[in-house]
Amino acid sequence: MKPRLSIIIPTLNEAGSLAALLTVLRRDFAGAEVIVADGGSEDDTLKIACTADRVIHAPRGRAAQMNAGASVATGEVLWFLHSDSIPPHDALAHIEKILASGCSGGCFRIWFDESAWVFRIGDALSNLKVDLTGIAYGDHGFFCAVEAFRRVGGYPVVTLLEDADLYRALGRSGGVRQAPAYIFTSARRYHAHGPWRTTLVYVALSTLYMLGCQREKLVGIYAWFFDGRKVERREPVAKRGFARENLS
Repeated sequence: MKPRLSIIIPTLNEAGSLAALLTVLRRDFAGAEVIVADGGSEDDTLKIACTADRVIHAPRGRAAQMNAGASVATGEVLWFLHSDSIPPHDALAHIEKILASGCSGGCFRIWFDESAWVFRIGDALSNLKVDLTGIAYGDHGFFCAVEAFRRVGGYPVVTLLEDADLYRALGRSGGVRQAPAYIFTSARRYHAHGPWRTTLVYVALSTLYMLGCQREKLVGIYAWFFDGRKVERREPVAKRGFARENLS
């Protein structure tokens, strides 16, 4: 029987978080097709991923990996999850309700797995941003009808904010909605670079993106803060990465 839901998880050295997610998916979403799209992990990610229905190797990069996962998915609905996230147990009911309303897709509210106030401010701002601007990032757990994903051409293969581009494209295609349920996500990146500084950088990037700032400049800001380096000045390739032969 064709599965209703295909869950796609992009991974790259995610041995520390993947097992917990796969356990939750098997417990709460029995019957869903689980696909791990790996970008060249060098730790034990692939060993852990063997409990998924399918493990595929894809070019490194979340957009390419998620497009690759979508290209082999057999479900009617695609759900993209980061490996360090834990979805709500009743997520499927929210997904079905939103898609049944006529929307092309949607996402969940996020809740960082830390109790400090900076994380409550961070997830509150992120959730408010989605409701007010229609811009969301991948840690919100995007879902969409497979027909809608094909219609917009999948994730664009760009250097940064491919998730925001896809969510906006789905919004233009048929509308999107943020579910009232929360997906728990790791605050590890915030700890690596400082919670307050990271929150402010994400706010700045989101604002500049919404105002139409050139992607090259956004990439430079991101690389300077997270990688501590400058990037070569070149225009990123802005194309849809879901191959045309997968649209049939």
